[in-house]
Amino acid sequence: MKSPILSLLSLATLLLTTECARTTEAERPVTSAARNVGRETAIARAADTAGTASTIVSASVAPTSPTTVEAAARKTTTDYKAEIRSADAILKSTPRNFDALLTRAKAKSHLKDYADAIADYNAALRLKPTNAEAYYNRGLNRLKLKQYSPSISDFTKAIKYNPEDKEAYFGRGAAKMQMFNFKSAIPDFTKALALDSNYADAYEYRGISYSSINKPNEARADLEKAAQLNPDAAKSLRRYAGK
Repeated sequence: MKSPILSLLSLATLLLTTECARTTEAERPVTSAARNVGRETAIARAADTAGTASTIVSASVAPTSPTTVEAAARKTTTDYKAEIRSADAILKSTPRNFDALLTRAKAKSHLKDYADAIADYNAALRLKPTNAEAYYNRGLNRLKLKQYSPSISDFTKAIKYNPEDKEAYFGRGAAKMQMFNFKSAIPDFTKALALDSNYADAYEYRGISYSSINKPNEARADLEKAAQLNPDAAKSLRRYAGK
């Protein structure tokens, strides 16, 4: 049961393309919108609101408006490099500027410079050790680097400081799936669904987890619901529930 899951979940990328939508700690990912090519990891974040303009890979933020997400999606490599230069200039004169560190981390993350992005998130968290957004975003970057246990720790801290963040629960569940800990992932997807009953990705990934622990009835019910909410999930329905 393990290899099919791995091939289906390029979770790190999925989550990271989700990071693309976030600004300040109030901003959260837009999952369904983050269903990228290859179904890498469903978690998009609304970056670029307020003063922290920067698109992350799949970071943490409270869902923002579709307009904000679209604007973030239109950014180019040149835009992200410009954001990094601007943040560099600010940090040169004020090295402890949290917003500049967060902006630069998000831009680096979007440019797939995950290790350097994590270094900036580390610095940001030294300044604000209870910032849920920074923990969420660092968790996504760690997931991309296949650092599954540390990513789970980050998502757990994001949840501690923002218990209503459905994307943090989803991210933690996704990381557990990558470790084949399907049974433990199910409660995280269930909590995400308690926060958003129309969360298609959570239904889908919970359904896959149920299938992986030999609970076909539960798997079918979740995958059918996921397919109703998002037609792309029909592939998982066929693969994991034989429909």
